[in-house]
Amino acid sequence: MDVLGSGHEQVVFCSDAESGLRAIIAIHSTALGPALGGTRFYPYASEDAAVADALRLSKAMSYKNSLAGLDLGGGKAVIIGDPRTDKTEALLRAYGRFVESLGGRYLTACDVGTYNADLDVVARETRYAHGRSEAYGGCGDSSVLTAYGVFQGMRAAAQHCWGSPSLAGRTVAVAGVGKVGSWLAGHLVDDGADVVVTDVDPAAVERLQARFPQVRAVEDTAALVRTPHDVYAPCALGGALDADTVAALPARVVCGGANNQLATAEMAGRLAERGILYAPDFLVNAGGVIQVEDERHGFSFARAQSKASGIFDVALRVFELADAEGISPAVAADRLAEERIRTVGRLATIRLPR
Repeated sequence: MDVLGSGHEQVVFCSDAESGLRAIIAIHSTALGPALGGTRFYPYASEDAAVADALRLSKAMSYKNSLAGLDLGGGKAVIIGDPRTDKTEALLRAYGRFVESLGGRYLTACDVGTYNADLDVVARETRYAHGRSEAYGGCGDSSVLTAYGVFQGMRAAAQHCWGSPSLAGRTVAVAGVGKVGSWLAGHLVDDGADVVVTDVDPAAVERLQARFPQVRAVEDTAALVRTPHDVYAPCALGGALDADTVAALPARVVCGGANNQLATAEMAGRLAERGILYAPDFLVNAGGVIQVEDERHGFSFARAQSKASGIFDVALRVFELADAEGISPAVAADRLAEERIRTVGRLATIRLPR
């Protein structure tokens, strides 16, 4: 794994034999501020696979935080192991000490396999753990504003495509109705959309339909893709937009909460060729990181939600730039993120008195 050629500022390998901790912390950029990104606890097949994931996810966090207008860089940590069997107090606290050793260059939060309660344990060893439970003054479940931000991005896509920022009368296909997907479905129902869903966990679908009986369900993602719909919302695992899915999609818009939705970079161009408007995932799912960042200032849900509402305007800027330059929205979003990192990050070179 070519870590040195990745363009990252710092990659830290963390090991504590007694607790079983094996982790990698990747700091992609601190140009805009300390690198914020979650901790993923996952049974990677190899250390190389874990490093590759940390590098990829940390770069995405730099772009996500930049587009969200936050004074934060991008980082990510991965812990190698099965969170169901390997997660212990000792391991989490050992990890917290490694985070603390970076002196605030990296701020951690929840991700796949870690939860608010885990961050409460990590925080016993570091000042730089966020996304904590409400009982400890934290922001709680960040999926609430993640879904809200995706909904704002979807409203912007509707405005761009159909001239109205409403999903009323549109059919939205939601793949994955866990935390983010279920909150998103609720926003869509309230807005008057016709919602059809699928999930690998039948219980998740049953919970959603108990709240919203009008939501339709299909057996699996393949069936969902074949179902006529206007908007496709991937809200489960990454890589959902592969060549077969992109070729089959009947949607006019793709906008969902999952990270790294494009199986390969060329899928952005293929979506554009088919006339499908893609709302870049790292733009529209930034509500969660906005919620976590607000915790640093004494959490206010109303203030964080107000910030997350800005995703609507940023998404419109991305779509307009893509049209004006004849590029995909994914490339347009990258350009806007990189421009802010360059122009605002440059200000750190102006020396201030001590």
